[in-house]
Amino acid sequence: MAQPDSKKIFFENLSGAGKAIAVLTSGGDAQGMNAAVRAVVRMGLYVGAKVYFIHEGYQGMVDGGDNIEEATWESVSSMLQVGGTVIGSARCKEFRTHEGRLKAAHNLVLRGITNLCVIGGDGSLTGANLFREEWSGLLSELVQQGLIEADAVQKYSALHIVGMVGSIDNDFCGTDMTIGTDSALHRIIEVVDAIMTTAQSHQRTFVLEVMGRHCGYLALVSALACGADWVLIPEMPPEDGWEEKMCEKLSANRAGMKRLNILIVAEGAIDRNNKPITTDYVKNLVVKCLGFDTRVTILGHVQRGGTPSAFDRILASRMGVEAVLALLETTADTPACVVSLYGNQSVRVPLMECVQMTQEVQKAMDQKRFEEAVKLRGRSFENNLKTYKLLAHHKPVAELPTSNFNVAVLNVGAPAAGMNAAVRSAVRVGISEGHKMFAVSDGFEGFCKGQIKEIKWGDVGGWTGQGGSLLGTKRTLPAKHVDKIAEQMRNHSINALLVIGGFEALESLLQLCEARASHEEFCIPMCMLPATISNNIPGTDLSIGADTALNAIVETCDRIKQSASGTKRRVFIIETMGGYCGYLATVGGLASGADAAYIYEESFDIRDLQANVEHLTEKMKTSIQRGLVLRNENCNDNYTTDFIYQLYSEEGKGVFDCRKNVLGHMQQGGAPSPFDRNFGTKISAKAMQWISKKLEETYRRGQVFANTEDSCCLLGMRRRALVFQPVVQLKDETDFVHRIPKEQWWLKLRPLMKILAKYKTSYDVSDSGQVEHVVRSRPKDTDASVAM
Repeated sequence: MAQPDSKKIFFENLSGAGKAIAVLTSGGDAQGMNAAVRAVVRMGLYVGAKVYFIHEGYQGMVDGGDNIEEATWESVSSMLQVGGTVIGSARCKEFRTHEGRLKAAHNLVLRGITNLCVIGGDGSLTGANLFREEWSGLLSELVQQGLIEADAVQKYSALHIVGMVGSIDNDFCGTDMTIGTDSALHRIIEVVDAIMTTAQSHQRTFVLEVMGRHCGYLALVSALACGADWVLIPEMPPEDGWEEKMCEKLSANRAGMKRLNILIVAEGAIDRNNKPITTDYVKNLVVKCLGFDTRVTILGHVQRGGTPSAFDRILASRMGVEAVLALLETTADTPACVVSLYGNQSVRVPLMECVQMTQEVQKAMDQKRFEEAVKLRGRSFENNLKTYKLLAHHKPVAELPTSNFNVAVLNVGAPAAGMNAAVRSAVRVGISEGHKMFAVSDGFEGFCKGQIKEIKWGDVGGWTGQGGSLLGTKRTLPAKHVDKIAEQMRNHSINALLVIGGFEALESLLQLCEARASHEEFCIPMCMLPATISNNIPGTDLSIGADTALNAIVETCDRIKQSASGTKRRVFIIETMGGYCGYLATVGGLASGADAAYIYEESFDIRDLQANVEHLTEKMKTSIQRGLVLRNENCNDNYTTDFIYQLYSEEGKGVFDCRKNVLGHMQQGGAPSPFDRNFGTKISAKAMQWISKKLEETYRRGQVFANTEDSCCLLGMRRRALVFQPVVQLKDETDFVHRIPKEQWWLKLRPLMKILAKYKTSYDVSDSGQVEHVVRSRPKDTDASVAM
């Protein structure tokens, strides 16, 4: 057996024996908090620590008694799918006083707790930091008052704190996403999609108010995700005279055959003089100026409610595990940190740096330094704002540049939710850059038949929220039809190609690259955007459509678990799609609390199956009498879903019974999730800007000629950055037989799923542990704020 790499750090070497960790949720609730609590409890118990719940936030810490309760493995069962926070949250005035904190310190010392995991907003985390700084002074006071023994001061000398940000507003600097934001976006988009159908029927204008007293993130991203006509946010108040401009735009949209208008207002929206802009003001304005039938909908607390999305469950589970690791590694000198997300990685950042930066944003807004406020919010926010402006406002033809270039867009492979958002974005950005945009129906099959027509700005209105592929998509590869495709490219003078699709799109681009030698028509800039539910494309960590499919899987698993809980002692075997790629099974398993997930990338044999059956048999003896096992459709030729179902049924006789469920094509359908709408929109806009740049660079003597490797690229998200990678260079990273990348980042998440399901496993934590600093604006390449 290969020796483990000496540089690698495995968390088995970190022990929590003798330590006590307490977890509390504070401030406003957010979906996904329970997933974080569950991860902290299970990871804490796993490493041998004692773990306590503190009920009702800081109030429970001050009141003590039954509010501080020891947690068990079973006590966090079934909370993954529940919104809000099961352990309660409360605003606590008493904790703001010295006496209150003295009581809290006493209650913690009585139970030997010196490690705190705080899940809340910036107020909650600032309070925790102050508590930590005062800790030794508070203990000395308790000794003087005779409430604790003198040796306790030495024994419990330091209080260690790790924070996780739970806030639907995404208003905390230092992390790309806070727990709860994605779920709140799901609620908003569900409402907007529903409102659009009634607005369409009556030709109405709707003014929607979304949450965000000091932060316009929810308003901005939901406007981007539904193609709203106008958005008002506190960080970037509209220019003076905006009322007239807005009414002109609404009127122009109606004239362009659009039957509805959607206006989104953040609850904290202000004008340039810091005066609030209310939904009623906007409504009255539209009625007065245009006479449109206008309605106001205030979403309110709906946004905080409901079940957490797959993204929030995974984010919270990863953060919870990372928080326990941080507590195990912390020393008296380590500053309090927050576990956060940059791009696709969880990192640790100093708590007070984040809090100061967050407060800076508010200061900038109060002092009317709005440009700076947007920059301080981070690259993700800035990116969203730029993209929204680019796509929402159609310049008059006279103001557009003219490029004389023709760009064709097509979908290749199986449909994936978010493809239409990407096409809309490409068409509109292309038109803004002065190009003529052409849409190709039915992939390369349609291309060779000449199903190519010009597509205009208004043609893609309302496409963002549509599932599937409106252009039509086929798996046909171009190699056999190269001559016909080249002829069509000549006929329509196509100067660049944007291909949106899955593994077939990658193969297609490789074939077209090869065809450059014999057909000059393919010596043009070509770009591919990864769009497939399987997430099996080399060169990118995420693909458009995978998030929507994950949510479909998780939603079904939730229902199945509920059914199993009702019947008791039942195990469900669920088959997911993905070809040979185990992404959906693994990440779906992590998000739905599965006991096991069988995938092709991690081979297994009959002994593993036997061990899983035994593990479930043990589980049935506890109070959690249900099991969930996911299986990727191609994980093994012989251990089929039926085989595993029959094996479990036989081996579990008398202990549990078994059911199976093949999820099938429901994973491909449905309206795209907010994440996929945004991801598709943003990477597509970036790809079109790259195409424009390449067209300029390669235009010589009246024609475009591009035949270098770097003129045929895939745009993917790698760790923290969006990168254009020549498809030829991705060949070596690809297993073409099984249609998967040779290395896949998400395999690192598998141990988390196993740990949270109570399996002993090895977990490489070499990437963890470094504390990073919050910088004013992260360097150029950290552009993976695209994520949301």
